[in-house]
Amino acid sequence: MKLSEFIKEIIRDFFIIFGSIIMIITMLRQFFQPDLAFDLKSIYTIMTFSMISALMGFIMYSRNDLSEKQMRIRMAVHFLALEIILISLGIIIGIINSPLSAIILALQIAVVYIIVRLLAWQNDKKVANSMNERLKSFKKDI
Repeated sequence: MKLSEFIKEIIRDFFIIFGSIIMIITMLRQFFQPDLAFDLKSIYTIMTFSMISALMGFIMYSRNDLSEKQMRIRMAVHFLALEIILISLGIIIGIINSPLSAIILALQIAVVYIIVRLLAWQNDKKVANSMNERLKSFKKDI
């Protein structure tokens, strides 16, 4: 993968992560804390977490094609690194103050991770289908 394509993926992932976090927190607040509004500090915190999460995508980057096993290993390392770094950051900035809040954040990270991976898989599937169609038309022309 070219570096420019990888940077585009990081930017796309940032917006997906940011949007997913905002939607999840909005829904959870509707049920548990309906009177609590988003303040500017919360938005900046979410943006920071989203950017760190997107930049952690460097773990997935490779100039060469990876085997399925190598990709799954990188995904596991990526997920664990995200969990550790984001929970540690949460403890440092004070948004995690109990084991329960750490578990809730870990679950939120997992949900957002699954959403991002599913959307990336869907996009990759669309690109692969497009390439297959072009190959079929190329084969017919020969």
